[in-house]
Amino acid sequence: MTTAYEMIGGEAGVKTLVTRFYALMDSLPEAAACRAIHPADLSGSAEKLFEYLTGWLGGPPIFVEKRGPPMLRRRHLHVGIAGPEIDGWLLCFMRAWDETVGDNPELARLVLPQVHQLAQHMRNREDAAT
Repeated sequence: MTTAYEMIGGEAGVKTLVTRFYALMDSLPEAAACRAIHPADLSGSAEKLFEYLTGWLGGPPIFVEKRGPPMLRRRHLHVGIAGPEIDGWLLCFMRAWDETVGDNPELARLVLPQVHQLAQHMRNREDAAT
């Protein structure tokens, strides 16, 4: 069975996706809230996301081998994550996906619903009243 990792292009495909994701986060005004909860230097964040996505998509479990179980929500409790952060993250991910992975309905069907679920799972505070 072919994994999503293989379908995305393996290591090179995941690196391309992650690189574009962080370039978008750094440049899209709609992602400002998400960008604000990241360090000034995004290289460490990019490395961790690459490692995580590699294993999550069915490739080598690099993240787990280096850092232990993901426990992503717990690892992010030190920053507030609500609607604006989630929306910005998803915007960057979806745009990076469209630009780097392209039109692959089977892969999109396998991966993207889980990406949306994961992003919502990261919520650790309520949205501010407007």
